[in-house]
Parts: sequence; structure tokens; C-alpha cells
Amino acid sequence: MMTPIHPFFSRQVSQHLNAVCTGLLSLALSLAWPQVAQAQSTATKPAKPAQHAGHQAKKKTAQVRPHRQRMGPKTSAPTGMPLSQNPDVSLWAQEAAGRLPLDPAWVEKTMRRAQRLPVVEKLVLPPISPVAKDWGAYRARFIEPVRIQAGLRFWMKHRATLERAEREYGVPAAIVVGIIGVETLYGQNTGNFRVLDALGTLAFHFPQAHPRAAERQAFFRSELEQFLLLTSRSGADPLAIRGSYAGALGLPQFMPSSWAKFAVDFDGDGRIDLFGSPADAIGSVANYFKAFQWRPGMATHYPVTLTPGQTDMDSLMAPDILPTFSVASFVGKGAALEGAALTHPGPLALIELRNGSNPPSYVAGTENFYAITRYNWSSYYAMAVIELAEAVAREVGNAH
Repeated sequence: MMTPIHPFFSRQVSQHLNAVCTGLLSLALSLAWPQVAQAQSTATKPAKPAQHAGHQAKKKTAQVRPHRQRMGPKTSAPTGMPLSQNPDVSLWAQEAAGRLPLDPAWVEKTMRRAQRLPVVEKLVLPPISPVAKDWGAYRARFIEPVRIQAGLRFWMKHRATLERAEREYGVPAAIVVGIIGVETLYGQNTGNFRVLDALGTLAFHFPQAHPRAAERQAFFRSELEQFLLLTSRSGADPLAIRGSYAGALGLPQFMPSSWAKFAVDFDGDGRIDLFGSPADAIGSVANYFKAFQWRPGMATHYPVTLTPGQTDMDSLMAPDILPTFSVASFVGKGAALEGAALTHPGPLALIELRNGSNPPSYVAGTENFYAITRYNWSSYYAMAVIELAEAVAREVGNAH
């Protein structure tokens, strides 16, 4: 669904927030956004702290102006009960307003209009009866004809912008296209929850049944602060902005803190608009990956062959998806590589993709595979992005 009203936050606002609110920008990337899956089926996972790579836009005199509005299909956002029924909300609003700083009356008024959404509380909980992970089933959600053809159209329409982003940030056009395709089907699915309601609910009523409830509630309270800062400084109406149930925004499904830290004005119009400007979305995704140490020219993964009884699986699986082993160490533990993988210059990780009741699949993940998981802490997500990127790239090649 297309979001009825889209926000515009200026580049100057984003830069100001970086300086004023550094403490609020610490993220703990732990998705499964399923945003991306974090449960978001399209929401960006909280990310670990990273140095902002920065972006010098063409316009040096961007002004803070109210966001433009682009109307889409009129659909009703989920509704609930007043969030202000919780007395902690008013106390927090007063404290946060003084600390951020924001106009106390504006914060109080805004939070009085926020709603608690029980549906959001349910959506962030792990399933009661977990289903066995199945890479094939997960893959089928994203590597399918409709998404591939939409990716082809997106790439062809924005080819020059994608090529410029690749030159400036070193991130392949295909990976940027893969991210936006998995996250929102190229803007067709940016979410229909009022972001204020979603973040407010998770900031004050995160379900205590969740195994990491305290950590996650603190994260969403920080994101709520970032969202209020962005909307206050830009003049955008915080109740008009819609996103995922986790509060993720725009084509790339950035959380508010990621918007403040990594979003760039790539079309040079003096504003950052991740809803209405594909160029800003493309540049921002590329900037995000550059900030998380994307290695230009490096593969994301290699094939690997494991021999039962001859592979030290316990050692290889211990670091999870974090690249840890040199090629020599990796091979020495019984993970057979061939071809280009044998001369790979950096560390590797053994990536396991379970296939339900069938044997798992494995690949050797590189630092670039790990970089994709900074967007969403999930090897399944990363592989879906990679395979969608490859599928769309093939279609682009065939179109010539």
C-alpha cells in the first residue's frame, strides 16, 4: 500500500540531529524486520553504531521546510486506544522535551494524540509455535516474477542514479536494487501504520513476554525520540506519516535514527525524502552500506562443500554469521573451497540456511555478506537480497 502522506526532512535537519543527538543514535541491529525479517516483512533492523560516511549535496543552502504531500490510495491506518492512558507517557514527554530539547507543549500535545495499537504488540512477539526455518519458502517470497520485473523497471528508470551511487559509494547497483525490492517492492509497500502510534506502542507497551523485552523497549523509546526530533525540526505532521508496524520509513524502510544518521539528499533538492524520491532512497541505501564497511569488488559469498565426519561444525558455527576464519583456517576445519574462494583476501563465516525437514544449505559468507546483515540481522534476508539482486541484474542484461 502506498502511504497517503509522505514526510520531507531536510539535509540540514539530519546533520543537526547527528550533532545534537549522538547518544540517541546507538542502535542494536537485531532484526529478523520480519521489518527485513525483522517481522517487518519490510522494516529495517536496528543497526549497530557506525560512523556516518557523510554526503555533500549540491545545494549548500537547504532550508527546513514543511514536507510536501503526495497522495496515494486512501486506506485506514490501524486504530487503538489513547496512549496517554499510560501515566508514564506524560512523565516521559516532559522529561524528553527538556533533554532533546523540544517544545514541551508540542511534545505533550503530540503524545496525547498517539494511540496504543494492540495489533503491533502482537506482531513483535515470536510465534507461539515456531515453524522450522525453510530457506526455500523464505526465498519464494522475494525471488518471484512480480518482484523481479518490478526491479527491472526500477533499475531501467533510475539507471543513471544507481550508477552514480555505485561510483560514489562503491556499492553495486544490484545490491541497492535488491534491498529496496525486498523491503518495499520498490515503494509499493511502505506500510500503513501511523509511525507515531507504532513507535509509541512499542516504547511504552512492548510485550513483556518477548525474550528481550527490556532491550527492545529501550530501543523503540529511542526511536520515538528520533522521530519526534525529525518531525519537529522539519515541520512535518507526526500523525500524517505512515510506515511499518516497527516504525520503519520509506522505500528503504529506515528507522528514524537511521534516517537521521545515514539518509542523504542524493537528488540535490535540499531535502531528504525517502518516500517520494527514489534518488534519495538509492543514495541513502548506498551510504548506509558504505558506513558499514562495504568492500567494493568483493564477493558476498562462495560455494562450500562440507563432508560429514570431516568438518569441525562446532568451531565453524560458533561465530554465527560474523566472518572470523582465514581461508586456510576455514579449509583446515574441513570446509572445502574452490576457485576464487581460495584466494579470498578477508575472513569468512560458515552461513547455514535451513530447509525445513531437509538438510541445510551452506555458503561461505564474506565481509560483504555480513554488511548486508547490518540492514537486517538475518542470513536468510541477506541471501534473499543477493539472489533478488542477481535475478534483476540478469533481466537488465537480457534487456540489452
